Amino acid sequence: MRGLDYRWLEALDHVISYGGFEPAANSLCITQSAVSQRIKQLEKLAAKPVLIRGSPPIATPTGQQLLGLYRRVMLLESEVLPDIVGINDNERVTVSLATNADSLATWLLPALSPLMDQQLIELDLLVDNELLTLDKLKSGEAIAAISSEPKSLASCQSDFLGYMEYICVCSPEFYQRFFSDGLEKTSICRAPAVVFDKFDPLHAEFLQYHFDAPPDSWRSHLVRSSEAFITMAKLGVSYASVPTLMAAKDIENGSLINMCPGKSLHRPLYWQRFNAESGILRRVSETCIQYARQALIQKK
Repeated sequence: MRGLDYRWLEALDHVISYGGFEPAANSLCITQSAVSQRIKQLEKLAAKPVLIRGSPPIATPTGQQLLGLYRRVMLLESEVLPDIVGINDNERVTVSLATNADSLATWLLPALSPLMDQQLIELDLLVDNELLTLDKLKSGEAIAAISSEPKSLASCQSDFLGYMEYICVCSPEFYQRFFSDGLEKTSICRAPAVVFDKFDPLHAEFLQYHFDAPPDSWRSHLVRSSEAFITMAKLGVSYASVPTLMAAKDIENGSLINMCPGKSLHRPLYWQRFNAESGILRRVSETCIQYARQALIQKK
């Protein structure tokens, strides 16, 4: 974009990151009026609003794209400039990744931990349904996304990670309460389940495939936490479709049981990223892809 001043983008980034114009001004060591002026200049150039003024301010779609551009440029600078002007060991690199909650709860953090130690990475993890994480890459909010979508965006590439296997679990007491007469369509629709949100079709797919139970025939709690699924199941207040990776230890020690052995669902996952990767961005992608392919099922 011709005429773009990166100080304007820096101001936008700080307003969003710090939650307002005054804290952004303090972090940049300039006046609040100067921050407002930079945002106005950016909006004049874009001919569109870049912020929804509120508490906190929210980036518009145009603002999100500009933030994505700015953050990718900052990452590239952090890779190139040390070789030119000398390495600053105290410089932190922020890496924004869009991930589904189940990957975050199982394999993603162990995959990234060596790079966090070696490169002083600061993670910005954007957690959403794996059907929606690709939107974060498209908007520029993330530099990579874990998605169930195999097709890559323009100027991006898609790498197959593996299949996340899901099973239905509950506590032994819950099983006796609801399934003492057998596990079948009527009993499983009567028992309370837990799902991530209204956009998550995984549990519905499981019941439809294995028990021919339509989506509107069973009860559920909405809880946006993978770890809470396990907790609720162990407390005996619901059953849940969870990754085998999460439930294995609790099944082994008897606090949870696999409600229907032999019945599972496999969700494919892909690592979506920009083609023009180098340095730490490439290492992040390569490390995560390699780790995921060891942790996830490669063939159904």
